[in-house]
Amino acid sequence: MSANVVIGDILLAIGAFFYFLGGLGILRMPDVYNRLQAGTKATTLGTFSTVLGVGIAKPEFLLKTLIIIAFVALTNPVGSSVLARASYLSGIKPCDCTKVDEYKGGGEE
Repeated sequence: MSANVVIGDILLAIGAFFYFLGGLGILRMPDVYNRLQAGTKATTLGTFSTVLGVGIAKPEFLLKTLIIIAFVALTNPVGSSVLARASYLSGIKPCDCTKVDEYKGGGEE
């Protein structure tokens, strides 16, 4: 077993762990805004690790995996912020534990 395969397998395991943490965050967080943040950050890191692990284990796919990573890095934050804004505009209120409402200019001072 070559070093590339071992490193690729380690990155795949790290990616699976981040996916698990993202799913756990979606289950445990109190409102849609916190769930979006937990799911997006964890699955972005999980995707980076998983795709990079495939690229290292199979060097012929490395260029394609780097393109996929760049695409995910550009689209995940935009998608989550659009979902959060749509949730806010549709009237979904944050839980009481969320103190800052940036759209209303509120917050702790």
